[in-house]
Amino acid sequence: MSLDVVALRAFYASPLGEIAQRYVSRALAGFLAPPAGARVMGLGYATPYLEAARFTAERVIAFMPARQGVVAWPEDARVCSSLADSLMLPLPDACLDRVLIAHALETSEDPAELFYETWRVLAPGGRLAVVVPNRSGLWARMDTTPFGHGQPYSRGQLKALMRRTLFTPETWTETLYVPPVPKRATLSAAGALERIGTRLSLPFAGVHVVEAVKQLHRPLMVRQTRRGARFVPVLVPSPSANGA
Repeated sequence: MSLDVVALRAFYASPLGEIAQRYVSRALAGFLAPPAGARVMGLGYATPYLEAARFTAERVIAFMPARQGVVAWPEDARVCSSLADSLMLPLPDACLDRVLIAHALETSEDPAELFYETWRVLAPGGRLAVVVPNRSGLWARMDTTPFGHGQPYSRGQLKALMRRTLFTPETWTETLYVPPVPKRATLSAAGALERIGTRLSLPFAGVHVVEAVKQLHRPLMVRQTRRGARFVPVLVPSPSANGA
């Protein structure tokens, strides 16, 4: 079950949401500083993390699924956000350099097709970053935040899905070791908990942040494509000439 955009925006405006944005953005720091002229897309609800890319990328766009809803982004410039079908993006092949998926994979009705569609719009050598709840983390076990909704992933599950959909994982980071409890004492200890969890590589981080590269040579495979079945014509019977 996916949250609507009102709930997502309210979470990131809260103190706990600000902490989540801070540490996830830190894990994405290299990815969100693309070379000049890069074309970047966010899919799902990625706008809290896309601000940094606006200063170096040639173009940054944000697509949000229709069942989630959309907000105008950015607020201080021409709107670059829009509703879209995440399994059938309104973009040509190989037109993007980087794609960030956040609050989309765990609620997707077809995760493999989501990655195949991302592969299609990425240029050769393009990079993908995914922010997804950790199956063994506290954030996935509590539905008081957006990371507690949908299907969380273990490291092995996410790695297998990426390799099956023609992505090679290269950088793996776990973050959000602070419990998802909006209490002052918990929030004030977030920095210390994050340092300890990262240093000891503890297994209960809230989210995985994975960077992967698109495989350049796509092997020949047979798979059922959902988008091909979406527009099957329906034959409506019409009366014959003799009125039968």
